[in-house]
Formats: sequence, C-alpha cells, structure tokens
Amino acid sequence: MGNYIFAFLASVVLSLILTPIVRKFAIKVGAVDVPKDERRVHKEPMPLMGGLAIFFSVIIVILIFLPLDKEIVSIIFGATVIVMGGIIDDLKELRPRYKFMFQILAGLILLFGGVKVNFVTNPFSNRASLLDLRWLSLPITLFWVVGITNTLNFIDGLDGLSAGVAMISSLSLMVVASKFGYGNVILMSAAIAGACLGFLPFNFNPAKIFMGDTGALFLGFMLAAITIEGVMKSVATIAIVAPILILSVPIFDTTFAIFRRIINGQSIASADRGHLHHRLLNKGLSQKKAVLILYGISAVFGTFAVLVSQANSRQAVYLSLGLLVASVLVAIQLGIFERKE
Repeated sequence: MGNYIFAFLASVVLSLILTPIVRKFAIKVGAVDVPKDERRVHKEPMPLMGGLAIFFSVIIVILIFLPLDKEIVSIIFGATVIVMGGIIDDLKELRPRYKFMFQILAGLILLFGGVKVNFVTNPFSNRASLLDLRWLSLPITLFWVVGITNTLNFIDGLDGLSAGVAMISSLSLMVVASKFGYGNVILMSAAIAGACLGFLPFNFNPAKIFMGDTGALFLGFMLAAITIEGVMKSVATIAIVAPILILSVPIFDTTFAIFRRIINGQSIASADRGHLHHRLLNKGLSQKKAVLILYGISAVFGTFAVLVSQANSRQAVYLSLGLLVASVLVAIQLGIFERKE
C-alpha cells in the first residue's frame, strides 16, 4: 500500500512542477488554441500540450516504481507514440485518418507486448465458461484501444473535464483492480490519478492551459491499456463490465455522438455542439457546474463498478443493463439524439 501512496504523491508533485514549464514551452512553440468557431467554449487564446506534464509525470513514476517487463515496456512505447501524434495535432491539427494511424500503431505495439484481450466470459453460465478469442483478439483489442483513446478526447471540451473524469476513472479502477491483486494496474492507476490531480489547478475553470490532444489521447490510451492489462485478464464477468462502467461518461458521450452524427448525415469524425457538456451549458449551467455534474456522474458510475465487482456474474450484467437504460433515458431527455434542422 505504501508504494501506491508514494506513486500517487510523486505523480501529483511532478505534475504540479512540470505543468507551468510545459505552459511556457507551448506558448514558445506556438501550440495555442485560438477560438475560431462557436463549438469552442473559451474566448481567449489558450496554450495547449498540457498533456506533456501528465505524460512525463506518469512515465517517470512507472519507471521508478515498476519492473520493466515486456508488457510495461509496450505500454510505455505505445503511450509515447500516442503523445507524438498528440503533439503534432496540437501544433498542426492532424486529419482524423492520421490520428487513427498513430492510435493503431500504438495498439499494435500493445499487442506485440502481450497486452491484449484473449478471451471473454459467459455471465449466464453456472460454471466458469471462457471463449478463446484466438485471431479475434487482434481486432477486438484494437477496437477497445482506439475507441477508449478517442473517448477522452471527445469529452475534452470544458476546463478540467477530461482531467477530472480520468482521475475519477483511475481511482475507481484502483479499487476494482485491488479485488484481483493486480499491483501493476493499481500503481499505474495511482500515477494517472496523481498526474491529473496535479494538473487540475492549472486546468480547472478558469484554465491557464489545456491538455490538448497530447493529454486527452494519452489518458484515453493509458486507461484502455491498463484495463486490458488488469481486470480484463480476470475470468470474472466484471472483467468486461467494470471497465465499461468506470469509463461510462466518455464511452456513452462518444457513442451518443456517433449515433447523432449518423442521424444528421454527418461524418462521425466531425465536430459539433451536441456533447453532454454542451447540453448542460445549453441548460444555462456555468462551466464549473457542468463539469462538477459530470464529475458526479462519473463518480456514480465508478461506485457502481466497485459494487458490481462484489456481485456475481448475472447481477453484474443486470445492474449494468439497468444503468445503460437509465443513461439512454437521460440522454434522450437532454436531447442528445435530436436531429439538426
């Protein structure tokens, strides 16, 4: 337990120290987001690439506290590829297809390192029943990695939102992973949570720096990787259910966005003002209130994940389905699927 606490605190301190340095660097190299459309909430130019501080904080803590086996090395190298793509995007705005190339390459690095989804479980079987995915392991792992990597980026629209949701998700993952005794996952989750906490004083409204794609894509990738490395390797049904619950806010927001854009005849990669945080702003809430509400929702889902980790297979599925139905009803109430005129 001591190592996890030290890892968390070390990551907090590193992030607090590095973020102002990265802010100056971002301004110097011209990595600044200038508001040029109505989708952006901020009104003044804002330095990007704050995710570099989060990246270095997490990686330094991992290098100090964890043994560098093949899987950990693949996570580090994959994360580095993701961050390289994020830096380029923060400087030049990459086209979606090039972003996906970086993400797929990072996912392939994970696969090469042995970080992959090897099997799924049958929650309705009275005995442990596993389905070996064999060759399907590759596309399923890549789908999970690319999907989760992008979900954090999709919700990165308000000051402090992605950092706070990633922190809450990491803390929830720590608790669930402790059920299985996955020390590496607990420590990496602690490092991520600490780095996000150290970054938030500079990123919460009114923000002094944005994490940019550098940070949002890195956090999404790391959460995708460690959920595979950790709970998804368990034979329990919560191996699949828990990560989805923990990451429900970004997963549902991204899923709703995809359906909404299909309904409106738009490209799924196009940007709009239909995300959950935009809907809350349209209800008259301030940025701070909207972010705090989404923090609360994320915490509720994380708590459900912890509760589900104590339940049996069927209970886990039924609880998750109930929460899914409730989420869709709330989304409809907020007008998430409304067709644009």
